[in-house]
Amino acid sequence: MLPSDLKPEQFNGYPPEARKLIAGYIAALRRLPLSFLPNLLREAIEYDFKFPAERRALEEELANLNSLSAEQAKDWLQGFAQIRLSSQLEHSDWVNAPAQFVEQLSSYLWTTHQLDAFRIAALAYADRLRTVVPSESPSAPRLGITVIGQGVAAHDAPLFRKLRAHGAYFGGVKPENGLRLLLKALAARAKSHPVPYGHWYIDGGQAEAYDPALMCVSYHALEPVRAALSGKIRAEIARPGMGPEALRTFLAQLRPADLGLGKAGDAILDRFQVKMLTEGSGTQIFSTTFAHAAGPLRPAPKAEADERDAGRQPRSCRTRSPRLLDRCGHGCLLQLAQPATPSGCRTIFVSGVV
Repeated sequence: MLPSDLKPEQFNGYPPEARKLIAGYIAALRRLPLSFLPNLLREAIEYDFKFPAERRALEEELANLNSLSAEQAKDWLQGFAQIRLSSQLEHSDWVNAPAQFVEQLSSYLWTTHQLDAFRIAALAYADRLRTVVPSESPSAPRLGITVIGQGVAAHDAPLFRKLRAHGAYFGGVKPENGLRLLLKALAARAKSHPVPYGHWYIDGGQAEAYDPALMCVSYHALEPVRAALSGKIRAEIARPGMGPEALRTFLAQLRPADLGLGKAGDAILDRFQVKMLTEGSGTQIFSTTFAHAAGPLRPAPKAEADERDAGRQPRSCRTRSPRLLDRCGHGCLLQLAQPATPSGCRTIFVSGVV
C-alpha cells in the first residue's frame, strides 16, 4: 500500500488521542513519500504517551505539512521521494507497525547504499522545519546538574581537564549533605517554574527522598523491570535465526505491561522508562543507560530522529566510558559559562551515575 491509498479507518488501531490527531491530516499524509511517512507515524502512534513538549512539536510539524501546497510539499520532500523502496516494504503494514517499518528501512538503506541520500534528505528537511517551526522559548534557563563519585574516597588526577577553559572551577566545595541540598533547591525551582514533566531527578543508584514536584527515574527502582527485560532478551536470543535487527524489532514492540509496568502508574512515565531501557544506549539495560538518560528528555526535531535512525550512532561517538569511576572525585565543582546542551525549559538532575 502507498500513502496515496490511506483511509481514516486504517488508523482505528491507534490510541484515542493519536487517532483523533491523525484524522485531521489524512489529506496531507497522502502526499508524503513512503520513505518519510512511517517515521512520522512512528511518532504519531505514540502521541498519547508523549511528553507535552513532544506533543506540541508533532502537532506543529503536522500543521506545517498540511499548510504546504502540492508544489511546496514536493519541493520539501524531493530527497525522500528519490529513495527506492522494495515491494516488501511497500506491502508491509507500515500504518499499524511504523516502528518495525523504520527498522527494516534502516537495514534496507544500508544494503542498497542509499543511507547517505536519506541522511541528506533528512537534514535538509530538518533545516527547513526549524525555519518555520522554531523551538519554543524556555520559561526558565535550562539547568543540568550531574553528581558523580559516590563511593570514591579520594582521587589525585585532575578533573574537568577539557571543560575548565569553558567555565569556573571550584576546588573547595564541601560535599556533606550536598545531594539533599541540591534536591531541595531543585524542588524549589520546579515549584517556581511549574512545567509538566519539566523537572527531573535521575539516579543511577537508589533515589534519595525527593519532592513530588520532581519527576524521578532511578536504576534501583527499575530492577524488576530490568530483570523482566533481561529474561525476554535471553529467551529471544536463544531462538534460531535471531540477530541484532530482529532483536531490535522485538524490543520496539514491547509495552509497559509486558515488563510489569502500567498497573497504577503514570502511563507517560512508564512508556518513557521502557523506551529508555529498550532504545537508549544501544539497547543496553544496565547503568550505561542512565549516563544517556538525559538525552531523551529533550526531544529531537523529527527529521533529526529520522537521520539518527538511518545512520546508527557509531561506538566512537558515545559518551560513556567504562572507566568513569576512575575519573570521579569529591569536593570539586565546574560551573560552565555557557550551557553544554541546547537550550530548553527542563531541569535535569543526574545523580549517582556509575
